[in-house]
Amino acid sequence: MDYRIDEDRIVLVNEEGNDGGEITWALAGDVMIIDHTFVDPTYRSGNYASELVKRMVDYARDHSYEVLPLCPYARSQFQKHPEYDDVLRK
Repeated sequence: MDYRIDEDRIVLVNEEGNDGGEITWALAGDVMIIDHTFVDPTYRSGNYASELVKRMVDYARDHSYEVLPLCPYARSQFQKHPEYDDVLRK
């Protein structure tokens, strides 16, 4: 698996080059509003959704963005990972 960063999402790319999942956001100034996380059922046993969130957090850090996780999955990952608090919009 590989990952591709687009303008408003990070995409999980499978060995054939097809999208296998994504995390998407909308920017509002310096805030990334996370609105969707999806991984194809074929890949759900691989912890790819949590890796998408981790990569999104790294992207936010690199660009000095705060994150507002409206997506339930992303919000649950922020609750499980206090190390993400530095980018969490309070």
